[in-house]
This record gives sequence, C-alpha cells and structure tokens, in this order.
Amino acid sequence: MQFAHAHLGQVPGLQFYKLMGSGKDIGFNPLPDWGVYALLGVWESEQAANFFFANAGIFQQYRAHTSEQWTIFMKPRQAKGLWSGGNPFTPSADLDEENPLITVITRATIRTSKLVKFWRYVPTSQRPIQQGCEGLIYTKGIGEAPLVQMATFSLWENMEALKNFAYNSPEHQMAIQKTRQLDWYKEEMFVRFQPYRSVGTWGGKDVLAPYL
Repeated sequence: MQFAHAHLGQVPGLQFYKLMGSGKDIGFNPLPDWGVYALLGVWESEQAANFFFANAGIFQQYRAHTSEQWTIFMKPRQAKGLWSGGNPFTPSADLDEENPLITVITRATIRTSKLVKFWRYVPTSQRPIQQGCEGLIYTKGIGEAPLVQMATFSLWENMEALKNFAYNSPEHQMAIQKTRQLDWYKEEMFVRFQPYRSVGTWGGKDVLAPYL
C-alpha cells in the first residue's frame, strides 16, 4: 500500500487520502490483519472517484492481487477534530432524509507516553461491540501506523442505534471520561457520514444491499 503514495498524489479530483492497514477482529486491536487494507479518499466529485476505480493503474493492481473488494460511497454529515492537522470533510448539503444509515470514523494519534494506559483499557471499552450491539451492521479497526495512529470504521442502521451505544454503554462512557482525564490523544477526529452506495462485496455479500 505504501508504494501508492507517488501515484495517489497525482490523481485528478482526489483532495485527501489515507492508506491504512487494519487490526484483527473488530474495534481497536494492536495485532495486524495482514489480509485487509483500506484506502480512504475525499473526492471533488463522484465522477472523479468512479474514473479512478475504473481506470487507475494502481487500483487495477489492487484488483489483481485481492480476492475481495468493497467500496462504500459516503457523504459527510458532521466532522469534529483534526486529521494530519486539518479537517478534510465538508458536511454535505445533499443528504437523503429518507436514508437512516450512519457510518462513523473515529481516529486518533495516541501520545507515546500514554500508549500503555490506552491499550490496557481497550479490551474493556470494546466489550459492548464484542458482545454485539443492536443496530451495528459492520465495524473494523483501521490505522495509518500500528499502535499509535488508530481508527475505527463502523456502519449503523440508524442514528438511534449509534446513540444507544454512545450514551448507554458504561464502557464507552468511561472511555470518553478517561480520554478527557488522561489526555490520551495528540490528535483526534470524529466523523459521521451518510452511506448511499456500495460496490463489491465483503464476506461474500453486498453489506449495504439489505438497507438501501
């Protein structure tokens, strides 16, 4: 994936991108999943993205070396914080009020001095997700660098399901409290999106098809 920087920096219409690996299982996990990688892109238009996926040589190389690919198209709803010193996500003025689906990316750069305390608490904070959350369709831990620059991607049936996890999970509430008390993060960002289209499969199925 890292060899793609020279190509992606010159792609027309690609305004921001991140190449990321992933962690085993779901949620934050320090152990890498060597079989799953992610490309996050912010595009000036859907047409520019479609042209890249259909024609870019680097993406065709990925196709040739993978057994499965899943691309999800999303419109930003809300973004707080910074990613690499800036906020690349502008809330869309073209949301579909009849589409209740929500995707969330939470991303952080963990302070080196806080790594041990952070990772000790992760198993506790992830317990509700491991046990199963109502309305959670899919989640995966991703990141730019192991241990230090981590993110989670999650897909929910609706805002009510997301809020139920965020506000009614004691473990999640404790994680928020510890974040404020211990100042774990050097940089953090929280983004909500509206997913509206997907291409390909994950786990042998079109994840969004039953909901759109």
